[in-house]
Amino acid sequence: MRSPQPRLTGDAGSAEPLRITWPQVVTPGRSSHRPRDVSEHRHELPPRGWCNSDDDDSGLGICGWILVITSIIFTVLTFPVSVWMCIKIIKEYERAIIFRLGRILKGGAKGPGLFFVLPCTDSFIKVDMRTISFDIPPQEILTKDSVTVNVDGVVYYRVQNATLAVANITNADSATRLLAQTTLRNVLGTKNLSEILSDREEIAHSMQATLDEATDDWGIKVERVEIKDVKLPVQLQRAMAAEAEAAREARAKVIAAEGEMNASRALKEASMVITESPAALQLRYLQTLTTIAAEKNSTIVFPLPINILQGLLGGTE
Repeated sequence: MRSPQPRLTGDAGSAEPLRITWPQVVTPGRSSHRPRDVSEHRHELPPRGWCNSDDDDSGLGICGWILVITSIIFTVLTFPVSVWMCIKIIKEYERAIIFRLGRILKGGAKGPGLFFVLPCTDSFIKVDMRTISFDIPPQEILTKDSVTVNVDGVVYYRVQNATLAVANITNADSATRLLAQTTLRNVLGTKNLSEILSDREEIAHSMQATLDEATDDWGIKVERVEIKDVKLPVQLQRAMAAEAEAAREARAKVIAAEGEMNASRALKEASMVITESPAALQLRYLQTLTTIAAEKNSTIVFPLPINILQGLLGGTE
């Protein structure tokens, strides 16, 4: 295939300079569109000196490497003494985030046990991985049915990702505490007083899910949230007590009325049985006398049938 030849454009006798243009060659299977200007891609390029956490130590630059090599040489020259400065120990429940010239080293958190740092260029931050608990201060909340209550609680959380807890937020503990207070007010503000008093477990699960989702970018795992106490105003407590007492009295009256109704039905059935057998009435009299005598009373009332009295009155006349 013959290569294209350049062409001269412009007038040799004019003031304009001659221009050399190359003809555009279109190769089959390739696009003939011209590439975009570099300025069009400028907004897609990362800023100068930028490097993500996955990059290796090549992002330190020439000056950084000079400092690192100098630190290594200093460590070798002062070996017997520098060992105590380079070797660090962290406990089982801790992790160390190492910064080399301000950049987090590749590999994330170190530990537990021994790890090595370079003097003058490396620094590290310890992160406690144990579960931490804190009390939510009493919050004055206006419920959905316009009742003011004071509610407090307790939150249990732990650091799940030490690198995120150090790099993404200034103070993870303080931020979690403030977020827990705000979440408690927001969640309980959408509930009625009866729901707050009866559905504490559901409210706690809702708060836990909200806090866990919000603190995920901080490397925090919220394990448990509990509502400790719900304090009502004194007047509201008295009103609720009076309402409960009235409800109990109403139930007691209903139970007494039902008992009297059942007793009257039993007496009615007993009277029908006694009416069918006159001797049963005499036996009932004797049973009553036996009951009275067993109590050692000095006065005994002996009932007489009305028909006997009517017979006596008729004989006297």
